[in-house]
Amino acid sequence: MERHFYWVRLGDVPQWLIETPTRGTGEAFDEPWMFADGRVLEEPGRMKALISTPGKRRAFVFSVIEQTPVVSHAIANVFRALAPDDVQLFPVSIAGESERSFVVNATKVVDAIDEARCREVHHYEEDDPAPGYEGEYNWIYGLRIAPTKTEGAQVFRLKKFKTAFIVSEDIKNALEGVGNLGVSFERVTGAPEPH
Repeated sequence: MERHFYWVRLGDVPQWLIETPTRGTGEAFDEPWMFADGRVLEEPGRMKALISTPGKRRAFVFSVIEQTPVVSHAIANVFRALAPDDVQLFPVSIAGESERSFVVNATKVVDAIDEARCREVHHYEEDDPAPGYEGEYNWIYGLRIAPTKTEGAQVFRLKKFKTAFIVSEDIKNALEGVGNLGVSFERVTGAPEPH
């Protein structure tokens, strides 16, 4: 039976918006996008994040610029239990909140994009204003991946399209079991969904 995977994205639900986490001093990290880069990171030390737009507190959100996954303790426990080898969990304090939150850093990158089955792909061009991204995907509509190429990972980023935060169906179901999510799940395996 084919394993299904899902692209976790910011959901279209009322929710608060969180700024990209910084050091505890408020100083930005040298690489603020590092939590979306799919690599093992050194312990970043004490971190904090500000609320950029107040709203309904959600158990799983993405920061507004770098799309850093920020989750509650209960959601962190899902990743800790089901994907301990695929993620790092770093505590982060959110301004004005007493409950500790966590940044979820997916540490694996897999080369699993099935470009032929994607609805529409856009590559960065050589003369694109984003140097260093040549050959990578600028955006993909109707993303499809090959489950046989996921190397057993439950949570990962995609080679040449690290924007996508991908989870297995088991993770998706467990996250939905916790509830109060500020994210949605787009299936990226199986037959393309009609649009």
